[in-house]
Amino acid sequence: MRKIDPATPIWQLSVEEFLEVSKNVNSEKKYEYGLKGLAKILGCSVSKASEVKSSGILDDAIIQNGNIIIIDKEMALQLFGKK
Repeated sequence: MRKIDPATPIWQLSVEEFLEVSKNVNSEKKYEYGLKGLAKILGCSVSKASEVKSSGILDDAIIQNGNIIIIDKEMALQLFGKK
């Protein structure tokens, strides 16, 4: 991996360098937290997200310890799509 000067104009980068830079910029969170996070993933209300969670459809994508809920975004969307 070559060190790319941040002052380098985009038009001077090779495709490989540009992809490397854009990969670092586009790093998205892999997890959401709580029922609000699940509602955000599914694009629904918190009460509907609670119903979906309780149904067991997303059990493989959800880790829960007490009141703390962690949801794997990618897996949750895959499991919800298989429903």
